[in-house]
Amino acid sequence: MYQALYRKYRPKTFSDVIGQPHVTVTLQNELLSGRIGHAYLFIGSRGTGKTTCAKIFAKAANCFEIKNGNPCGECDLCRDIDSGEVMDIVELDAASNNSVNDIRDICESAAFTPARGKYRVYIIDEVHMLSPGAFNALLKTLEEPPAHVIFILATTEVHKIPATILSRCQRFEFHKISIDDIANRLDYIAKNENATINKEAALLIARISDGAMRDAISILDKCLGINKNVDVDVITSTVGIASFENMYCLTKAIFSKVPKDALLIINTLNQQSKDMMRLTQELIGNFRNIMMIKTLKDSNRLLVIPDEEYQKLSELSVDISLETIIYVLDTLEDSFEKMNRGCDSRTELEMCMVKLCSPKLNYSNEAILARLSDLEQMITSGEIKANVSPDVNPKPKVQNKKNVNDSDRDIKDSEPHEEKVVKETIPPQNQNSVAKVDNVNLQGNAKLMQNWQEVLDALKSYSRTIALAFKDSVAYIDGDFVLIDSKNEMAFELLKKSTQREKIKVAIQEVTGKAYKLGPYNSTPVKEINMDPLDELADTARELGIDVTEI
Repeated sequence: MYQALYRKYRPKTFSDVIGQPHVTVTLQNELLSGRIGHAYLFIGSRGTGKTTCAKIFAKAANCFEIKNGNPCGECDLCRDIDSGEVMDIVELDAASNNSVNDIRDICESAAFTPARGKYRVYIIDEVHMLSPGAFNALLKTLEEPPAHVIFILATTEVHKIPATILSRCQRFEFHKISIDDIANRLDYIAKNENATINKEAALLIARISDGAMRDAISILDKCLGINKNVDVDVITSTVGIASFENMYCLTKAIFSKVPKDALLIINTLNQQSKDMMRLTQELIGNFRNIMMIKTLKDSNRLLVIPDEEYQKLSELSVDISLETIIYVLDTLEDSFEKMNRGCDSRTELEMCMVKLCSPKLNYSNEAILARLSDLEQMITSGEIKANVSPDVNPKPKVQNKKNVNDSDRDIKDSEPHEEKVVKETIPPQNQNSVAKVDNVNLQGNAKLMQNWQEVLDALKSYSRTIALAFKDSVAYIDGDFVLIDSKNEMAFELLKKSTQREKIKVAIQEVTGKAYKLGPYNSTPVKEINMDPLDELADTARELGIDVTEI
């Protein structure tokens, strides 16, 4: 019968255990000195060798011919332990045997002396799964066990174990195995199986396994079932992950703001039955690599990836700001969280790609910061130029015409600058308000607020009612004032309430980064909208630090 590779190559001695010298050396010294404790707690993520070390320790504690702290593996007792014929070593899976009765049976059998060895050893795997009653049943025996009993508890979630149990155990923490150690072990196993695995493929498996040796060997086992010569293509087709080329193209599409390319790649990967959640995780890992490259000068020491991949990611990171990278990571993490809550993975990932490729669809602070950072970098690099008008506050001559084109024809050829200002004065998104704008004399140095629509969009997150009231409105900036021109009288009624007015101010500051006062757009001298006396009193109280609740 075929034996899985992770069982076939399970270490038989402490010397064979990979990547845990701080644990194995200590255990060997205890065995050699005879200072064997009665309870041990092995902590660590999956596949790091907790159960393996527990079995080796149990065998070495009972071996009569111990060698350098390792079981000899040659005596009758060692061979019988390996074959599972010795009843003195008991393994219990707490995930499926977590009741009080299961633990009570162990405590009762612990009173009997060993049948063949020196110790009765109880290995309880996933001990954090025990019920509160089971922990209480274990506590008394764990506190004062018979001299011939050893408990070895293994867990991946130590925070779920009661403090009373933790205080009675020697604690050993197993680290994630390094990528290089896993890759070397895979190469060793492949050679013993008369197969080959190239360096890039071994490193890829090591990265996928995330520090778990058992997972890495299991992936190699699957690949060898397909091809004895394991390379990157064999791994990607076996495990169901996307290739680096696909990751690179997706990343480039996001940075280039081309949603079409991103969606086509996702569709192709979906047709190949790639897991969309796994794809999102890979994208997060890819952008994490770019973040490390962007942040650290010697990031190649922390990123164990092929030189070709490192070079391509380094080239991508040159023209992208760190703010944009962080924004992309946050957006991907949010989408992955939604997938975990049950959202359709493919649809969620496609929405995420469109959002990342079209930042205007996202009104969060992070998205706005990323857009500003990109714009700043484009100006710095000379990709776009900022044209400064010689007259900072021009006073355009606006004719009272029915449409924009008629007004443009009345502008003299000698006034090209005024023609540009007239076109900018009339907002393209609100052609119905042209007549009203033309009939109003500009107030002082008032200039059209180009991003007023963004303010209204941001205002929706505070109050859709206020945003709807100011629909089709126009705003102008005059010094420290934002002057609002609207046909809807209800809009100005809302501004008389301090709470509503503050929401608009917050939205304006969120978009522009500057605090403004509010006023109506008319021919009268600039002044802030009249407030209700009670509202004025409330504002004064707030400035003095007094909490005010409006009823």
